[in-house]
Formats: sequence, C-alpha cells, structure tokens
Amino acid sequence: MKFIPESSPQRVPCYRVLDENGRIILNSDFIPVSEKLAVRMYEQMATLQVMDHIFYEAQRQGRISFFITSLGEEAINIASAAALAPDDVVLPQYREPGVLLWRGFTLQEFANQCFGNRADHGKGRQMPIHYGSKQHNYFTVSSPIATQLPQAAGVGYSLKMEKKNACAVTFIGDGGTSEGDFHAGLNFAAVMEAPVVFICRNNGWAISTHISEQFRSDGIVVKGQAYGIRSIRVDGNDALAVYSAVRSAREMAVAEQRPVLIEAMTYRVGHHSTSDDSTKYRTADEIQYWKMSRNPVNRFKKWVEDNGWWSEDDESKIRSNARKQLLQAIQAAEKWDKPPLAELFNDVYDVKTKNLEEQELGLKDLVEKQPQDYPPGFHI
Repeated sequence: MKFIPESSPQRVPCYRVLDENGRIILNSDFIPVSEKLAVRMYEQMATLQVMDHIFYEAQRQGRISFFITSLGEEAINIASAAALAPDDVVLPQYREPGVLLWRGFTLQEFANQCFGNRADHGKGRQMPIHYGSKQHNYFTVSSPIATQLPQAAGVGYSLKMEKKNACAVTFIGDGGTSEGDFHAGLNFAAVMEAPVVFICRNNGWAISTHISEQFRSDGIVVKGQAYGIRSIRVDGNDALAVYSAVRSAREMAVAEQRPVLIEAMTYRVGHHSTSDDSTKYRTADEIQYWKMSRNPVNRFKKWVEDNGWWSEDDESKIRSNARKQLLQAIQAAEKWDKPPLAELFNDVYDVKTKNLEEQELGLKDLVEKQPQDYPPGFHI
C-alpha cells in the first residue's frame, strides 16, 4: 500500500528569460522579439501605467466612483496580448485592461466607460473598469469572480466545433482559483479538449487574503496537471518570458486542440481597488520593494534600452503624450450626457415584458417626484 504524497519535495520551476537587471539569462530558450514589437510593447506598458495613475486620481477626486489598477502586472497584460492573434477571444477578469489597450481600444473609450456616458458601449450599465468590446473580441468584465472560466471553456469548444484557427483566452487571479468555477472550467476544457489558454495572475493577494491562506499546493500550476492540462509557471514580471509562454501555449491550444494553464508569478503593487487600503494587511516596505526593485516595466525598459531601441527622449514623449490624451479624454467624457434612463430596461428581452414596463414607469415617476436626487441634465 502506497499513498501519493501531498506534494513533491521540489517546487515546479519558474520560467524566466530576463534577470532583474533586464539582461538575458544565459542559455535562455525564448521566442525572439523584433525591435518594432519590443518598442510597441514598452510603449503600451508605459501608457498603461499613466492610464492607471490618471484614472486613480480621477476617482480620488470624486469624478468617477471606482477604479482598479494593474500596477505591478503590466508585463502580464501587454506581453500576453502581444502573443495572441486578433481572432482569439479574450474573457478577462478585471485587471487586464492592457489586453484591450493593445487591441486598439482607445483612451477615449476607456474614459467613456469609466464615466458611463452616452458613448459608453455598455450604455452606462456597468461600474467603472468593466470594459468590453465585441469589435476586439473582448468579453465584457463581470464582477462575480471566476464566472468567465467555464464560459471560456464553452467559447473554446465553440471555436473547435466551427474549426476556427483561434482559441479562447481567460484570466483569473490566485484568489479566483478557490471558486468552484475554476475547477469546473478547467475540467470542462480538459474533457472536451477545448482550445483554451487559462492565465492565472498569482499576485500574492486575494484582496487581503495572502496565498498562504488560500491553498496548500505548490501554487496554481500543479492544479492543471490534476485535470490533465499541460501547464507552466512563468515569471509574470518578465515580459519576454510571458510573451514566449503565452505564444507557445496559444500555438499548442490551436494546433493540438487542447487547454493549457499558465501560472504567472507577480505582485499586486496597488491596492486591490479604490475601495481597499492594502497597508492594513501588508507593510509599506513590502509594497515599495516590489514597486521599485521588482518593477516589470523598468525591467523590460532596461532590455529595450540596452538594445539601443529606446531613449530618455522617447520616454518623455510617450508619457507626456499619454497623459495629455488621457486628460483630454476625461474632459470630453465628463461633458457628454449620461444614457437615458430607459436604457436600463432595454436589451433584456427582445420584446419588453409587462413587469419591466411597469418598473420603468415606476422609476420615471420617482425621478419626476424627486428630481433633486438626480444629476442635472439627467434624461428619463
């Protein structure tokens, strides 16, 4: 009689390409990145940083109600996006706006969503950062944790049935792996042999719950093997490693019609959201260490600079232009009217039901009786 041990004596290794100083690690196996692609990747990482800062400050000023940053996780956002094909369908969690940025979602469109105005594709029905774009094959963010994983399995299976040269790609945080949908999604994809790339951002914290209180396994990567899914652990702060891992996983998923799991090791530098104060459960020194010494943007920048592809003048221009565009986008978004109240009741059913019509009339009566409770220019 022999029981399988609870864990292997050795941890699963972490795939890396760049060291902490932005230099290629000797004998690294990675997919080469051209100057054009590398520069665009860095520009988008820098733009994402600026966007996070501007929108975060806008929330603190009371101009938007809520915001979530991607600070510390820029490499996962941009490098994974760069490794995918435009036809690949992305089902995000809520910390992947860089994927949408890479695909061409404009800064104005980001601002419109956060301000919930008439130009917002979601018609003002979602809270800020719940982006979505059919044009860019990017499912709308939904707040419930991990619901996108079984959906991704279904999307991947649909692509398989239609014989499309594409896969589904879905993101989740380490905390989301404790949800039942994580296990359902992986098992469904494995059994149905659906082309899905599951990317887990293991950033150390599920809001205030540390990974040491989240699971006893060797991270997330070993959970893929339990479901019969090919898996890899990658340094999520290493843009070249993320790019190579995601691109390879994508090729496997499409060519072999199978799911793949990627565990990207990183750190959430920002608060969980603007509703959180992370200094209540972790030290300021810890945050500062990851912000300065383990910064994925600085690390990739060093490599691009060492190749002679980037200068301080380029740096100044990209950040200045991004800031200018964002401030202009916010000013424009604030001026536009909100969607009419009637939009709350549209797109639920093909033909509006009687009870919905009654609710709509009731809400209109309430607004007319208490106009002082609604913003100026509010349209019924």
